[in-house]
Amino acid sequence: MSAIKTGLLLAAFALLGRPALGQELQARVSVSGARMPTTVDRRVYQALQTALSDFLNNRKWTGETYQTNERIECSFLLNLTGSPDVDTYSANLVVQAARPVYGSSYNSPLINFQDNDVQFKYVLFTSLLFDDNRVQGSDPLVANLTAIFAYYAYLIVGFDDESFSLKGGDPYFQKAWNIVNNAPDGSGIKGWNAFDGGSVNRYQLAENLQNSRYSLIHDVYYQYYRQGMDQMTTDDQKARSGVLTALTDMDNINQESPGTAIRQFFFQGKSTELGNLFAKANMSDKARALDLLQRLDVSNINKYKQLLK
Repeated sequence: MSAIKTGLLLAAFALLGRPALGQELQARVSVSGARMPTTVDRRVYQALQTALSDFLNNRKWTGETYQTNERIECSFLLNLTGSPDVDTYSANLVVQAARPVYGSSYNSPLINFQDNDVQFKYVLFTSLLFDDNRVQGSDPLVANLTAIFAYYAYLIVGFDDESFSLKGGDPYFQKAWNIVNNAPDGSGIKGWNAFDGGSVNRYQLAENLQNSRYSLIHDVYYQYYRQGMDQMTTDDQKARSGVLTALTDMDNINQESPGTAIRQFFFQGKSTELGNLFAKANMSDKARALDLLQRLDVSNINKYKQLLK
């Protein structure tokens, strides 16, 4: 755990007393079978939910020591959508994570992403196993479940560290990239290759984070959170300046490489936060923010125009 993050969180939670040691994630897992046929054993949903919760919360994802108040709040909603074969499922997965803003009770979103390419095999009451050195396991569909959840666990830890320390997430982005490069390969498995699915998939995200062409993205995350959001309680003008710097860096990435997966990923779940942040800005900063956001987050143009008018 970086000294910066430890110091900030200890200061923010000083009144809580001495924290106990724990794992990195504080993950809430939900498994929904609302769209599944009645022929599927309903016990699968609760058993899978418990197994995934244990997998995420009880496994050490880093070599660092996390205290209780440093655990990263995140949620995983697995919506089962079909069962093409016995014990085999298709699903979408909604992953969300946030980190506290220094000196406040507000949590700023880090990740808000839906993965529509989740295919796996799960046999009731079996243990979930994962090995970074043997991602594919012995059965690709069985291994795909833990590979996907491990991938997002590493992204969550990586983006959290990145938000406190410039390029602090690199070791975990490399672990996510290792999963991509050694991912299970089999019938129906998608999301691990460059052209699978839509404009943002697991391959594209991990590749963007490793590609030196987009290295400025690391500055974006650090500027947005550490030099931006973390300054809100002490100097809101400085906070907006930090966020504007992050948006300007993102604009530079976008001008050189329009349509990158990481740009689309970054803005998911941030429109309300950004709108509220600049709603009280001076006219100059408000106009600059709107100009940048209209180019960078096209799907929310009308929302920004309303909030920043």
